[in-house]
Amino acid sequence: MSYGPIEYERFDSAIGLNWYLVDPNLRFLMDRYLPPERRHWAEEHLVRWGALCGETIARRSEVVDKSPPRLERYDPWGQEVCRVVHHPDALANKRDVWEQGPHSLQARGEDVPPVLGAAFTYMLSQADTGLVCATGMTGGVADLVSRYAPPEVKARFMPRLLAASFEEGWDGAMFMTEVDGGSDLSRIATTARQVDGDRWLLNGSKWFCSNVDARAIVTLARPEGAPEGLKGIALFLVPAVRADGSRNGIVIKRIKDKLGTRSVPTAEIDFVDAEAYILSSPRAEAPEARGLNRMMSMVNGSRLGVANMALGIMRRSFLEAAIYAAHRRAFGRRLDELPLVKETLVDMALEVEAAAALVFETYSHSGRRGDEESRRLYRILVPLAKFRAARKGLELASQGLEMMGGNGYIENFPMARQLRDAQCHTIWEGTENIIALDTVRAIVREGAHEALFSRLESALERAAQPPLRRARDVAAGALTQAREAVSFLLNADDELRQLHARRLSALLADAAQAALLLEEAAQEMKQSGSARKAAVARLFVRRRLQSAPLGGIDGDRTVLRLFPAIVRHEPLEASALDSG
Repeated sequence: MSYGPIEYERFDSAIGLNWYLVDPNLRFLMDRYLPPERRHWAEEHLVRWGALCGETIARRSEVVDKSPPRLERYDPWGQEVCRVVHHPDALANKRDVWEQGPHSLQARGEDVPPVLGAAFTYMLSQADTGLVCATGMTGGVADLVSRYAPPEVKARFMPRLLAASFEEGWDGAMFMTEVDGGSDLSRIATTARQVDGDRWLLNGSKWFCSNVDARAIVTLARPEGAPEGLKGIALFLVPAVRADGSRNGIVIKRIKDKLGTRSVPTAEIDFVDAEAYILSSPRAEAPEARGLNRMMSMVNGSRLGVANMALGIMRRSFLEAAIYAAHRRAFGRRLDELPLVKETLVDMALEVEAAAALVFETYSHSGRRGDEESRRLYRILVPLAKFRAARKGLELASQGLEMMGGNGYIENFPMARQLRDAQCHTIWEGTENIIALDTVRAIVREGAHEALFSRLESALERAAQPPLRRARDVAAGALTQAREAVSFLLNADDELRQLHARRLSALLADAAQAALLLEEAAQEMKQSGSARKAAVARLFVRRRLQSAPLGGIDGDRTVLRLFPAIVRHEPLEASALDSG
């Protein structure tokens, strides 16, 4: 199916638009990944959600950023209440997400494929990635509770976690970081003392707790008598209220004054005899004693969510830049008529679609229990998607801000917040270094690279049309280099593996994005005859995988010639790829 063209000069701002209808690439991805029998059903909900995000939630989010949550530590009588107070627009946004997003569809018994849920989150991320954090962890908590909680705990929590009503629902959160135990979770100092059965009391501090006023929290602690290190860590579920209805022992000390993602309250807390329920065995000899293993299933989902948040900021940055460039004039011309601006917008569009190819491919392998090949593929694609999208999200936010010049640097224009929020994603759920090391870990411990290489080889095999062959050969060469790099590092010592972890992750991400874009191009050419994706894939391969003599200073005008197709989604025939 062909989409477009997009006339950016008709728009005043990204806010007020239906973010689904103005995103042909998202519609292409839904055609690519959703089962045909569910496509029409999904379309109705995506159109509705695109309007809600672009028109209503986006406007409120600008207000919430300037009126972030605040902490009321005590009530007027001096009683400690640790209450987080939200702006009314923040609560309205959370209610809309809970009652009109994928959660509400699941609460009504609808099956929501991961790629469809990803599309919802991607559009919401364009409005406010802090809101995604505040509303997006409930599903991960529900999954852990449904799989590992004792029957009576499950019976108490699941109806709340799955409730259709925002007022009746319990949202989720994950508290991991401690003052001395950030990325190194083996140093977790929070202790757990068994009271009776599955009920425990937790004591200790957590340093970076996002969505701090969540009603159902998962966290890690070390049971009394458990061994040091990761093997002694157990996984716990902590409710905001005790079984008797009283406030649990969660003391919110202060809400952090963050650079961005201000809509979600992130705080430092103390557990003071906080009632908790164990979700993993405290017996060191039991295989399930390693609570970290179970927590990591949620962490991986959260890492992919952060990649999707960054992708949303990439898309919002491109959209704002394209609209601004279609209105602003300089040197007697519209900005988007100037060669350097055209090149910038083309490059931004390439990065958005390359990151989207990687992120949505990863989601397509989520939750396939019993499929070992998909499990290993998901295992390595998650860190690669987070590694690439988080960094590019920051870069594109900077480019979008620069497109607006001084206006971009002003807080009442949209790009300043996007840049502030984008910086968080390189840190959330693991810094770039930690994510790169996780890529290496997936290779060394699980052989996940073999599943990746197999998938990418099959993608390149499908890119058989003549206009794609040269780019396919270049991508195949990059894949061969990636294989050789992995082989070298598998035989290297651990210090050398760590030293090259970022380089390896970048190489694998480049190869994956190129192969997936070429596969998308082949699919589009076969189904509609359009060569637009072919233009995207070929330019991406040239930019990322080929070195240009003289630094690319030559007579090639491809970027200028293909600008209408790549940026504005105007029709493109295959014969036009190499003309001019």
